[in-house]
Amino acid sequence: MGGQACVFYGAAQFSKDIDFLILAERENFDGLHRALEDLQARRIAVPPFSPEVLARGHAVHFRCSVAGVEGLRVDVMVKLRDFDGFHELWERRTTISEEQGGQIHLLSIPDLVKAKKTQRSRDWPVIEALVEAHYEAMHENSNRECLEFWFLESRSPDRLVDLCARYPEEAAVFAVRRPLLALASRGDFSELGKELDSEKRLEQEKDRIYWEPLKREMEEFRRAEREAAWDGGAA
Repeated sequence: MGGQACVFYGAAQFSKDIDFLILAERENFDGLHRALEDLQARRIAVPPFSPEVLARGHAVHFRCSVAGVEGLRVDVMVKLRDFDGFHELWERRTTISEEQGGQIHLLSIPDLVKAKKTQRSRDWPVIEALVEAHYEAMHENSNRECLEFWFLESRSPDRLVDLCARYPEEAAVFAVRRPLLALASRGDFSELGKELDSEKRLEQEKDRIYWEPLKREMEEFRRAEREAAWDGGAA
């Protein structure tokens, strides 16, 4: 669901870690524990690894030490901001089959774009690349769903202006939901760029507000771990 998924889609060159979204059921947590043991993975940062903590929206971070993946970081989540439940995401997933017979399940590009709308500036060029990758793969066989995604999520002024020129009726319809499309229809690149930046800043603020209480909880987790370590040392 993170950088590695972007690499598979051709929207990034590399990622230093692997992010997983899992269904919050006991069987899955048991399987995850077994996989982490096989990877000789240890938790490297707060919060603690528990279903209750994950259910509140936190990510739990691990570092692998087994031969072949030494130093690889694995992050696990069960909840994402403003997302449908896991089952809906699973239905929309992209599945890649490996030559060895295994399968890799990725968040769909539209869901990955939504997940990448974070406070981090580095995520926003990836969003543009993901939409462009989707367009390149689907534009010759586009449908209403594709057009809706491109019109509502493209971050490229050139792409938006081109879409509005190719599909003026659809542009007028989707402009009700994304007013900056009116600027794209007029070819007003200067104002369009400003509105795209404003749109990004609004999403970044939404992400900041979402994470603020979770960040406070993280500080509480750190304080509790420091106190536990101090008490253990004193004993």
